[in-house]
Amino acid sequence: MAVIPAAYQAAADLLKGRHLLVTGAGDGLGRAAALALARHGATVILLGRTISKLEAVYDEIGAAGGGAAIYPMNLAGATWADYFELASTIEREFGGLDGILHGAAHFKAFTPLYDLEPKEWVESLQVNLTAPFSLTRHCLPLLIKSPDASVVFVSDRPGREPRPFAGAYGIAKAGIEQMAQMWAAELQSHPQLRINTFHPGPLRSGVRLKGYPGELIEQSPLPETATPALLWLFGPDSRGVSGERF
Repeated sequence: MAVIPAAYQAAADLLKGRHLLVTGAGDGLGRAAALALARHGATVILLGRTISKLEAVYDEIGAAGGGAAIYPMNLAGATWADYFELASTIEREFGGLDGILHGAAHFKAFTPLYDLEPKEWVESLQVNLTAPFSLTRHCLPLLIKSPDASVVFVSDRPGREPRPFAGAYGIAKAGIEQMAQMWAAELQSHPQLRINTFHPGPLRSGVRLKGYPGELIEQSPLPETATPALLWLFGPDSRGVSGERF
């Protein structure tokens, strides 16, 4: 089993020339990852539903001399046609795609399955499972053409062990784990493309605060602490590593 090197130090030009799509790029881990990926040379396509947050990340990347683009999309209401248009736009504007970080998440609160409202069930599965599948499916032809591509699905503890009250969020994350394994197995004939899941642990984010409102959020690590692992997963040092759970 592959292991991300402890205290991994990424070269400044690690991702030079690469085009990477980050969902949930407006805040939390998505924002921190987008900034780190751009800082190491990637052109980052920022996807999220709140334009003002995406613009703030875009400006920060630009101020540091990096490259980025904004693609507003509400994953809760996105259709098959929307994902097709996204992939077409990426191909037209950038000529290709070298990776996806599925960082977007929908979570309201821990709740018993019996008490789940139908709307919450549908939205949670749509954002946390259907959207990552649809994005990967439509962008797959671009990823296969890349000489070195990486897809990372952000996972969570309920996705790796059944936990009461994790609700549709936990079920969706369990589905992510299975889906990533299936993609990796089915795409072994394309060794230049690797697909893995990554559980960053507790982070200082809005999702964490919703789940643990009584917790002192300052005690959780900043999202930036998870970015060295993501740099390794998207960089050339992880070539040949696919179907793993980090």
